[in-house]
Amino acid sequence: MVTQQIKKLEATKAKVIALERAIASKLNQELAALPGKYGFDSVPAFAKAIKAALGASARGGRKAKAGKAAGGKRRRRAVITDATRAEVKKHVEAGKTGAQIAAALGISLPSVQNIKKALGLVKARK
Repeated sequence: MVTQQIKKLEATKAKVIALERAIASKLNQELAALPGKYGFDSVPAFAKAIKAALGASARGGRKAKAGKAAGGKRRRRAVITDATRAEVKKHVEAGKTGAQIAAALGISLPSVQNIKKALGLVKARK
């Protein structure tokens, strides 16, 4: 009884392998026909059109690194002076949010938060 089940299992595995091969072959045929289906003479021309349609994400394939600005150059570190701290304090007292302060002063939001913490302008966590 067990040997019959093993034989049946082997036959089913062979059928699965044959089906996988047939599917892979059919998929390759359909992929090869795509450029012609959309009016392109070659696969490279088709790939170029796809990359152009995807835009910048297809070129790099990665998001911009954290330390880089939109233009691709590294941002300069902000120099936090006493004047900057005074400006942050003034903006906090005026009721502006951290993001608004950061944009107005050209510094990062974490820098604003660090300055507020150092000046004692944040509430303690409970």
